[in-house]
Amino acid sequence: MGVETVQQRGDGEAQRAFMKTLLRDVRALEQMLNNGMFETGVRRIGAEQELFIVDRSWRPAPLNDPILNDLNDGDFTTELAKFNMEFNLDPLVFGGDCLSRLEADINEHLVRVRNAARLHNAEVVLCGILPSLLKSDLTLDNLTDRPRYRVLNDALTQLRGGPYQLRIEGIDELSVEHDNVMLEACNTSFQVHFQVSPDEFARAYNIAQAVTAPVLAAASNSPLLFGKRLWRETRIALFQQSIDTRQSHHDMREFLRRVSFGTHWVEKGVLEIYQEDIARFKVLFNMDPVEDPIEKIQKGEAPRLAALCLHNGTVYRWNRACYGVSKNRPHLRIENRILPSGPTPRDEIANAAFWFGLMSGVTEQYEDITRVMDFDDAAANFNAAARQGLDAQLFWPGQGHRPARELLQDLFLPLAREGLASAGIDASDISLYLDTIHDRIACNQTGAQWATRSLGALRGIRNRSEQLATVVAAMVENQRNGHPVHEWPLAEPTSQTLSRENFRVVGQYMSSDLFTVHENDVVDLVANLMDWKHVRHVPVEDDDHCLVGLVSHRALLRFLAQGGPEETNIPVPVSSIMHRNPIVASPETPTADAIRLMREHHVGCLPVTSDGKPHGRLIGLITEYDLIMLAAPLLEQFLED
Repeated sequence: MGVETVQQRGDGEAQRAFMKTLLRDVRALEQMLNNGMFETGVRRIGAEQELFIVDRSWRPAPLNDPILNDLNDGDFTTELAKFNMEFNLDPLVFGGDCLSRLEADINEHLVRVRNAARLHNAEVVLCGILPSLLKSDLTLDNLTDRPRYRVLNDALTQLRGGPYQLRIEGIDELSVEHDNVMLEACNTSFQVHFQVSPDEFARAYNIAQAVTAPVLAAASNSPLLFGKRLWRETRIALFQQSIDTRQSHHDMREFLRRVSFGTHWVEKGVLEIYQEDIARFKVLFNMDPVEDPIEKIQKGEAPRLAALCLHNGTVYRWNRACYGVSKNRPHLRIENRILPSGPTPRDEIANAAFWFGLMSGVTEQYEDITRVMDFDDAAANFNAAARQGLDAQLFWPGQGHRPARELLQDLFLPLAREGLASAGIDASDISLYLDTIHDRIACNQTGAQWATRSLGALRGIRNRSEQLATVVAAMVENQRNGHPVHEWPLAEPTSQTLSRENFRVVGQYMSSDLFTVHENDVVDLVANLMDWKHVRHVPVEDDDHCLVGLVSHRALLRFLAQGGPEETNIPVPVSSIMHRNPIVASPETPTADAIRLMREHHVGCLPVTSDGKPHGRLIGLITEYDLIMLAAPLLEQFLED
């Protein structure tokens, strides 16, 4: 999706013309494969680094354009959201000290982008999902101002035919509805490329699929989204659902996600993947033809296959087949998209080295992985690793199902060491990077485990936004130091994380774990809830979880003071004492406005509804006590200063 000059697909002549161009690219690819035009005999690796930009409050900062303007370098480019960026690393021949050179290149680029970000009072963060992101950050105001991103949003939303539904269950549960494609912007990755020749493509691609799960289990780094503790690598579930264009159907017809692990082993080669993706997935864009690929081939030149690459960039296989041209020689690559960004460049190259090593080691061990392993086992491994990380149970030929930790230590790490050695990687690099994976497993601390443990250690901070900001601040500090994640201490609060940005709007600190009643419930239930749970306000909601009223401690006391019903054994409904039109807020209501509403209307709490309307869907509650708890540390800091 790096092409700027794209148009949203239509239903007429332009779409038909683009499809003809796309099919002509496929025929050209087939001709090049048959004619042996592709580069062979050399193995190269490469990488793309995505990252987040945050402000001094550790919240996402929409600053990619000004930072890119200051950098003025083609290595750096935009991503979907204004608070994301990417830089591309030069490919290297796979061998010798290529791994340490790749890490040095990442660090050099990071120094430059950090310096540019600091000119705008910002920092950059390497993490799969930024813990401090809020749903309110995912508006189209934060969509990067490039035509291709607007077209992508319009095309996917049109195909979806309704709001995007996100549901992920982990330690916590997240259920979100969103109206645009910006959920995708929650994800950043470290994408690595592995060049292969056409005749080995099918075999290598299947091996990439088979070894994805063990690498992911050791590399998981994205457990938090909107303050919820979900999968160890929540990026997997989030990306699969955020780009899902399937509509709800009541029949038995199957529709595949645009983001997927696949459904079967590759049997023939790269052409098989491209043909299947064109057959299964509608084109999202049109573009004007840039060349006639058949004519280019006849002239002995390598065509760009721009239409094919454009469509391929809108079908998001976790291991993606990539076509490229370098010095007029076409080549094929397998792009690994499962690795999260961060926690440090050392960790990223360790993850990449593990994958590269397994690609080589498994190739030497098995002539054909598909003869000893079912595809369904590879897919089940992938899902288990994404959900549970090092705690997953994985299947491997000759091993059966075993804990991921055991398989990683006993089988996969030795296999990766052999693979890197046979590829001619320097022994010092093999030790450096695979020892990092070994120590991470031995310490039982991946990036995901560090983040969830840090969040648990911060329970003393009542404000969830401040907890998450503290985690981000610790990430930035540890990344500056460069120590791999298994050596990181848990996050601790500092004065830097105490910021008004952490409670700027109601949604950042509202209570979402609510005790509610129905208007037909008995008043006695309200009295008991207030006693048992030490609350002074109980919202009243209907069966659709829409707010219909509020019972305050004062209203209950008034009812009791008036003697209640004449006959004490007559059950009194909640509807008889509730306030039917309470003052409400939305998650986006500024805290200053919430304080003003409570003061002007002499109320001690504000129910929070999704749309800020009195009878909207109830999602939270803020009280005077919440505001006191927010104000206390600020007052302490003010008095100390």
